[in-house]
Amino acid sequence: MHNPELNSKIVGNVIASFRKSKGISQEVLSGFADIERTHLSAIERGERKPTLETLYCISTALDVNMSDIVKEIENQIDKN
Repeated sequence: MHNPELNSKIVGNVIASFRKSKGISQEVLSGFADIERTHLSAIERGERKPTLETLYCISTALDVNMSDIVKEIENQIDKN
């Protein structure tokens, strides 16, 4: 039986990519998403995985659908 595990580095890279494409700093995004900048930084480095609630706050702050972020995470997983 295969026990898949979500690669936190891929999740972090995708979130960072969305943030950078919007031209937003971690400081600004964390403020809009109402999370600590250090927490966002740890997520983007792959040291922490965001909860669904945190991912929703990030996606809302980026003005993108959470499903778009999830789809890109899935695309990156499929590439690896």
